[in-house]
Amino acid sequence: MAISGRFVAVVLLGLVPVLLFPGWLTLVATIALLVALLSAELLFAGSLRHVTVTRAEPENVTLNNAVEAVLTFHNGGTRRLRGTFRDGWQPSAGALNPVQDMDVPAGEGRRFAVRLRPVRRGDLAAPHVTLRSFGPLRLAARQRTIECPGSVRVLPPFHSRRHLPSKLRKLRELDGKAAVQIRGAGTEFDSLRDYVRGDDVRSIDWRATARRSTVVVRTWRPERDRRLVMVLDTSRTAAARILDETRLDTGIEAALLLGVLAERGGDRVDFVAFDRRTRARAASAGQGTILGRLVQAMAPLEAELIEMDWAAVPGEVRAVSAHRSLVVLLTSLDSGAPEEGLLPAAERLASQHVVVVAAVRDPQLGAMLRDRNDATAVYRAAAAERALLQRAAVTAELRRYGVEVVDAEPHDLPPRLADMYIRLKAAGRL
Repeated sequence: MAISGRFVAVVLLGLVPVLLFPGWLTLVATIALLVALLSAELLFAGSLRHVTVTRAEPENVTLNNAVEAVLTFHNGGTRRLRGTFRDGWQPSAGALNPVQDMDVPAGEGRRFAVRLRPVRRGDLAAPHVTLRSFGPLRLAARQRTIECPGSVRVLPPFHSRRHLPSKLRKLRELDGKAAVQIRGAGTEFDSLRDYVRGDDVRSIDWRATARRSTVVVRTWRPERDRRLVMVLDTSRTAAARILDETRLDTGIEAALLLGVLAERGGDRVDFVAFDRRTRARAASAGQGTILGRLVQAMAPLEAELIEMDWAAVPGEVRAVSAHRSLVVLLTSLDSGAPEEGLLPAAERLASQHVVVVAAVRDPQLGAMLRDRNDATAVYRAAAAERALLQRAAVTAELRRYGVEVVDAEPHDLPPRLADMYIRLKAAGRL
């Protein structure tokens, strides 16, 4: 049972005769009248025992976009159902109209749409719906909560999509350029040409030679269609907020842009989210499939408040690809002691793969470094200088192992990582 503001107003009105004519008789009569009104309201309110609620599952929605969750109420009772309902979405679902009035005739059904505008990525849930059936005067209502679970998956926004056309143009410019045709041994067939003195006899194509009057040899080029393995760090350092998003969200944006770009470039893409265990996996199964697989795998990811197990990362990469690949580690350069974690793992990976470390740099460090107006600002500038020097030292050590490093601010990291991929592709290092 639930009472409305109207009943509270009636109770306050009932205090008037009690104050004007004090006495037990007036008090008892007023209380009896209020109880009678309350009982009559509940008696004439439509029953909720025969009400059923069904939910149409909303589609996946991109963060900050809107979607509708549709509820269908069927009144199986003999009285008209007049009241309200509340859909129990969690606050981050951003329900714009979770409470609505309803009027369902006996034996009929009605549909209602609850508009959602989520403010957080991930899986959002609504476990139940609460209904209230009011009487004719809307003084009191019968109340019932019906289990009607529903969920919606909020996908990453992929803001870095705006960089994709320009990066694809650069990637297409690589085709046919002489700079890509690097001399030396390769494994990808390029073309046939006539034999000249000094060619390796093992390159002779005997079938093509048999069809011609001259000896023909095969030419090779370094492979351009290779394998890309992205490892996203979901440990405690990924929870740090830089500007208006976490390191994890920035890493997701960079991985989405790089994954789509690499797939368009003909490479096979694999994605692993890892801290101490694998949190998500995704792989391209055909042309144009990687984006959908990536956003579905990334949507429920959250930063875990545990340390990264860097010793297990080479094994995770080996489980995905035993051949030489481009391995991109989306992590942080200022987490704990890198000489005990990131550096040994990167060195092991670089012995077999082409390794790129992509890290987010806080632009606040640069602002602190420039501000030296007072003593407090000077100490802050010194702390920022120390942090930047530590990052530079880790970067230099990684490059000594042959690891490429992309250290950029949040909005610059996705395009700069894509540029690094294009440079490696153009140089034939993949």
